[in-house]
Amino acid sequence: MASSSESSEKSESFLRKRRGDALVADSLSHDSCSETVQDEDSSKYEKKVGVSVQTGTYWLTRIVLLRAIAFIYFVAFSVAYNQNKQLIGEKGLMPCKDYLRSVKRYVGGKIGFAALAYTPSVLWFMDWNDMDANLDGIALAGMALSGFVLIMGRANMIIMGVLWILYHSIVNVGQIWYSFGWESQLLETGFLGIFLCPLWSLSSMPRRCPPSLVSIWTFRWLIVRIMLGAGLIKIRGDRCWRELTCMDFHYETQPVPNPMSYYMHRSPWWFHRFETLSNHFIELVVPFFTFMGRRMCMLNGVLQILFQVVLIISGNLSFLNWLTIVPCLACFDDAALAFLFGRSGRARQTLLQIQTEEASGLKPASSRGMLIRRVLNVSLGILITYLSVPVVMNLLSSRQMMNTSFDPLRIVNTYGAFGSVTKERTEVVFQGTLSSDHTGDQVVWEEYEFLCKPGALERRPCLISPYHYRLDWLMWFAAFQTYEQNEWVIHIAGRLLANDSTVLSLMGHNPFQNREKPRWIRGEHFRYKFTRPGSSGAAQGRWWVRKRIGPYFPPVNLDTLRSYFQSRNWPLPGSD
Repeated sequence: MASSSESSEKSESFLRKRRGDALVADSLSHDSCSETVQDEDSSKYEKKVGVSVQTGTYWLTRIVLLRAIAFIYFVAFSVAYNQNKQLIGEKGLMPCKDYLRSVKRYVGGKIGFAALAYTPSVLWFMDWNDMDANLDGIALAGMALSGFVLIMGRANMIIMGVLWILYHSIVNVGQIWYSFGWESQLLETGFLGIFLCPLWSLSSMPRRCPPSLVSIWTFRWLIVRIMLGAGLIKIRGDRCWRELTCMDFHYETQPVPNPMSYYMHRSPWWFHRFETLSNHFIELVVPFFTFMGRRMCMLNGVLQILFQVVLIISGNLSFLNWLTIVPCLACFDDAALAFLFGRSGRARQTLLQIQTEEASGLKPASSRGMLIRRVLNVSLGILITYLSVPVVMNLLSSRQMMNTSFDPLRIVNTYGAFGSVTKERTEVVFQGTLSSDHTGDQVVWEEYEFLCKPGALERRPCLISPYHYRLDWLMWFAAFQTYEQNEWVIHIAGRLLANDSTVLSLMGHNPFQNREKPRWIRGEHFRYKFTRPGSSGAAQGRWWVRKRIGPYFPPVNLDTLRSYFQSRNWPLPGSD
């Protein structure tokens, strides 16, 4: 008994010494969330045998969440760097400079609060004489910062806040190219990521700044809203979701199929019914597991992640499904995610030390910084609750809107996907000819190819997720509308007549490369279907069969387009 008492006293003495060392280190730091300095004795302490990670803490969860958010940011900024100049740059299809000028006129001709509220973007304060350089600078800065967080697994509120502002600055001037739900979803996810971090410290395990439960629950609330929004819009939308037949069409008619889409489309009818029922269960029932305790919450996380993986495998839906996995990670605590860090990993061993000290009642002394942090966390919870009111009302409404923001900063949004499913696939194919007369029977029309969307019948569907070709995606929408509803299609035709390198960089194949410019361009409308495995078409290496519907837009040349371009203040292709 005496020996046990002496051992206990030595242990308590050692822990008091550790606490004292930690407080000394904290007093030397200006950041209330600084990392405790560790020495060699600490390293030995962390590697005690037989200690397991306890449930209910989220230190490792924070690292995983930050890396996941950074990965999505990196992809999004990479897409922006590679495509923004062609879409919204100086010579883009819809220059953001023109858009900013129109907003400036709309708000009274001044760059002030009204302009920032209408279009939040740092581009207001940059030199507009070289907008391409501005767009590239924003994208490269975003790639650099997100790459750092992705590799290092650490960040602070400053870095995450800058990433959020930079992506906001692109989305808000991106016009139709950035008009989809995953942009708002990334902005909301990125905003929540700001509050995961310490203010200044770049420690991955800042001792005085534990992950807030409020922050973790905001991520959980996000995945609940995403899934319920997607499920309810389906039930209230296309009747095929109620009749369990939507999956008979989805794989073939989705915006950008991949090779697996071809095979999944040919699954038996009963499997498609099972898929649809499973979709309803995952989106409408499983989200409520979040509120049923730790194990059920983790089950929700597992099922949602598996569901998103299936969607990733079966189609190119941009980074949407990868992004939807991010808030699912908040369903897991440190005990569930410890396997990702290795038994001897530094982060895991530091966590064991923290949990052991807290179990002994040894916690960092409260400071003003920690008090401010608690106020921030409570404020975040109040803000998200307040902004969620119209979102919840929208979910309950029979006139539910999907992918809508109720505040200019897109902090809390409504979501949804495939409320209606197209039953047949149509495509617009650009064709050009060198003939001076486009009406003759001997005219040879040669086809352009996009980077990813279906075109040539023999071309294998691409596999690009989480990357995203924005023009290919918009062409899917244009195909079941008219060119009058999508004037940018005629803008592309004019650029192709001039062999414009800016637009051609968004195309996969230019039949007039290193040749003279085409005299005429036209758009043809086709209905596409997958070939049947084992059919003669498939045996010849064709993935698709197609049937002509008719002209999408008539043959045009530069002369016939002159007045069309001038009426829209578009520069005539080739004039510069």
